[in-house]
Amino acid sequence: MGSQSHPHPHLNGDSDTHIPKKPKLSSLASSLVTEAEIQNEFNHHDPTVARINNGSFGCCPLSIIQSQQELQLEFLRQPDHFYFSELKPGILKSRILLQRLINAHHLDEISIVDNATTAAAIVLQNIAWSFAEGKFNHGDVAIMLHYAYGAVKKSIEAYVTRAGGHVIEVHLPFPVNSKDEIVFEFRKALEKGKENGKKVRLAVIDHITSMPSVVIPVKELVRICREEGVDQVFVDAAHGIGCIDVDMQDIGADFYTSNLHKWLFCPPSIAFLYCRKSPGCIDLHHPVVSHEYGNGLAVESAWIGTRDYSAQLVVPKVFDFVNRFEGGIEGIKKRNHENVVEMGQMLAKAWETNLGCPPEMCASMIMVGLPACLGISSDLDTLKLRTHLREKFGVEVPIYYRAPKDGEVNVVTGYARISYQVYNKVEDYHKFRDAINQLVGDGFTCALLYN
Repeated sequence: MGSQSHPHPHLNGDSDTHIPKKPKLSSLASSLVTEAEIQNEFNHHDPTVARINNGSFGCCPLSIIQSQQELQLEFLRQPDHFYFSELKPGILKSRILLQRLINAHHLDEISIVDNATTAAAIVLQNIAWSFAEGKFNHGDVAIMLHYAYGAVKKSIEAYVTRAGGHVIEVHLPFPVNSKDEIVFEFRKALEKGKENGKKVRLAVIDHITSMPSVVIPVKELVRICREEGVDQVFVDAAHGIGCIDVDMQDIGADFYTSNLHKWLFCPPSIAFLYCRKSPGCIDLHHPVVSHEYGNGLAVESAWIGTRDYSAQLVVPKVFDFVNRFEGGIEGIKKRNHENVVEMGQMLAKAWETNLGCPPEMCASMIMVGLPACLGISSDLDTLKLRTHLREKFGVEVPIYYRAPKDGEVNVVTGYARISYQVYNKVEDYHKFRDAINQLVGDGFTCALLYN
């Protein structure tokens, strides 16, 4: 749908809503979902593929897809009625549910956007304006993790570096043995950022890094930022909701974003951006400017022109779906974590390799070392091997290249990031195990993929 210019009412419905306690998603439905019903909800997945990569694109149950399609048809049937009567209260209801889920104090701290990349652009755009308007000095510092998501790194380059900011990357070890290693490297980067009296204006911290996938001790890093006088902290938790505990009062960041289509079963694409209520939050704006500019970020984000808003409106149905599982979202997270650790340990044992981190530092994804004899020696090798696994063996899994350090010989250089979601079966991971074992048995190396 193209953007359209016509007047319309504010899509806010905001109030100074304060909810002191965090209502948890739990199983309130009269009957729990059965295994057969779970498989039916995801029978649109390609049955020939072992889909152990939920982390990249997430998944959406068939019942949610149907609800979304009903909303899309409702709009197309009578757009004006939908626009004036249904859109505003629908988005408001989704925001209220999200406010409660993440324990935000105020409703107007919650904005719904397309994805975490959009949320990052909103925050970083504000940083760029602070440089342009003289609030920040040329050379002031922004800190990010070396393993930050590639799109976020590009956004930092586009908004912060171009505006005159100096970016420092926190180089983290991998494999990682404990959160203390991460805290140590983060403190080192902060010290470097503050050299010569420079001011650290922003810290961008992942909650769960993408590749390699590791749970970051965000609560501790946010506390360190407060102690060291960092102006603002932005937590990029693209994999957060539905994968790990997310509580705004507990984490204490200024900004926090998470996709809802990765681990909370929403259709693509939808994310929330939390902005802690403060004077600095007032000047945040959506990068797509439309009629609602200046009415607050939540209102601006709720209308960026004529488009499909169904992913934002279907959130209540998603909550209903989640509540059919034993323990609700908490139960799903717990079981996914336990299962992915079990599958990761099974694979590492079969290949005589290692995991990329201790089990307590993973959520619903874990890194598993691939046999060194596969000869993975570059990022291009990982892409070619991933394609080979997909096309020849029907296995979908991302692979990370970990360059050997000086003096290391015959070490694991390739790590697979496996995910576990409710639709997965043990057979998916056995299929992956057997595919790698066949490659090893055949004397395969990645060099053969270039012939």
